[in-house]
Amino acid sequence: MNYEDDSIKIQLKEYDFCEKEVENLKDPFETNYPILYILYNTDKKKMPEAYVGQSHRFDKRMSEHLKSNKKAMMKKIVMIGHDTLNVSAALNIETNLISCFIADEKYKVENRSQIKGSESHNYYDKRYYDEVLFPKIWTRLRDEKIVEHSADFLRNKDTFKLSPFRGLSPEQQDLKEKVIDFCKRSLADTKNEHHVFFIAGEAGTGKSVVLSAIFKTIQDLAEKKENNEFSDFNQDNNYLLVNHNEMLKTYKSIAESLPNLKKKNFMKPTSFINDIDKGKRKQADIVLVDESHLLLSTKDKYNSFEYENQLEEVIKRSKVTIVVFDEKQVLKLKSHWNVDSLVEIKDKYPIHEEYHLTTQFRMKAAPEIVHWVDSFVDRKILPFPKVIKREKTKAEQRFGDEEFDFRFFSSAEDMRMEINARNQKFGLSRIVSTFDYTHKKDGKDYLVEEGNFSAPWNRTDYKKSWAEEEETINEVGSIYTIQGFDLNYVGVILGPSIGYDTEKNELKIDIEKYKDSEAFKSRKGIENIDKVKEQIILNSINVLLKRGINGLYIYASDDKLREKLMTIQKEKSKWTN
Repeated sequence: MNYEDDSIKIQLKEYDFCEKEVENLKDPFETNYPILYILYNTDKKKMPEAYVGQSHRFDKRMSEHLKSNKKAMMKKIVMIGHDTLNVSAALNIETNLISCFIADEKYKVENRSQIKGSESHNYYDKRYYDEVLFPKIWTRLRDEKIVEHSADFLRNKDTFKLSPFRGLSPEQQDLKEKVIDFCKRSLADTKNEHHVFFIAGEAGTGKSVVLSAIFKTIQDLAEKKENNEFSDFNQDNNYLLVNHNEMLKTYKSIAESLPNLKKKNFMKPTSFINDIDKGKRKQADIVLVDESHLLLSTKDKYNSFEYENQLEEVIKRSKVTIVVFDEKQVLKLKSHWNVDSLVEIKDKYPIHEEYHLTTQFRMKAAPEIVHWVDSFVDRKILPFPKVIKREKTKAEQRFGDEEFDFRFFSSAEDMRMEINARNQKFGLSRIVSTFDYTHKKDGKDYLVEEGNFSAPWNRTDYKKSWAEEEETINEVGSIYTIQGFDLNYVGVILGPSIGYDTEKNELKIDIEKYKDSEAFKSRKGIENIDKVKEQIILNSINVLLKRGINGLYIYASDDKLREKLMTIQKEKSKWTN
């Protein structure tokens, strides 16, 4: 295989991975240009392996790999070159290749992560390499049967979005380095028993992405026992916990494709606590807790939790605990948390540090739209956001960027048709709803019905995450199927519990109409219980409205609220014409 395409000038060559072929690497591309490469084998008895890399001295790098026992098991080399490839672009494409290989699920990806990782900094013409060159490279690999699925398909998968090799922002990279340093210092501290690192961040700030990267790096560092700096790291005694079935599926799926990650190290908090209590596991070294706002803060027989506070019980069973928290995503009374609750825990464990993620990555919306959504979640109904026209950058003009699609609908069926159209064009577009419709865990189908719209809802019996299942385009998801995940476009049905107070010009929450029986199961010690229940409903709205990357559609079941939204949308036409 050896061919070029004059339009994009990609060189793609395949060799046998052996000493003879490596000695013959003399082409200038192979000796003095940034090169991407893939080492792989085709073992039919077990999952084949692959390693993705980049180097400006491809010949020298291949010689080094031949001396590695692990790399020597590879049978083939694929070299990828391009006239304009520079070091920044090569590093960027390398991380995309690794993440797509993970999502493709054809190979066990043998890459190890580094503390510094791959920071997603900007560089000249970055979008060309991201959006033109990388897909072309991946298509070539697919044409040669080296990989299975298209880049567009893989980029919509949760395993790609949560890949530990995703390029991190400077803020995320800074957090990653601080957490790993904190873990190193804490494990070496023989005087204090427990150490806690708190990470705060609202929906869309990339909390789970950076946590995935941190855990992978910790496990890779623990593999290198000869590295005395991290000699206290024990690979078998670190865990990532998440009290969310859909996200747990994704983390375990990632673990199947990477070295040093094992599915047994990804657990739900109750199982972790109970296993240690029963002697099945010893006290943990490092525990990362994703979505800790979903942890229980009271006893719960249904979940076999016999203590008063899950987070405290996790901390007690861990030397180091890394906690990710967003108080605006608390969805149940039995998981009721607030800032005061966290302060109490922090006071009990003085050896702690904190970090606040602030940059919004999910919604590619203008600040005016984000402000409208935040105000709506705070009950305020502002005029339709008037987006200040900003001159498009050359890159935006070149790639024909569409503006964030923000609309209200008078018909849920019309909204479904629009979501279907977006799904056909871009994929990963779904309808979700507040928990205002009957649902029981009895295996039967329950429906969301609004006018001439009718669809099954809150189905959770899928092997993959809900949004990745093709048939869920004909369903309605809930906070429990979509929390923590991205959609390209989201259509949100605001159910009957979300009304409109005409006198105050704000949202009116009717807690009696909310159908999530688990959310309001009584518990002691909460003052102003009705106010807390209202906030839980508002939190659920916050979760749903912030799922869409490129667009948000809203339909309100309540007549007055729907009329209000349609009225302010009509006002938009006065200043757009």
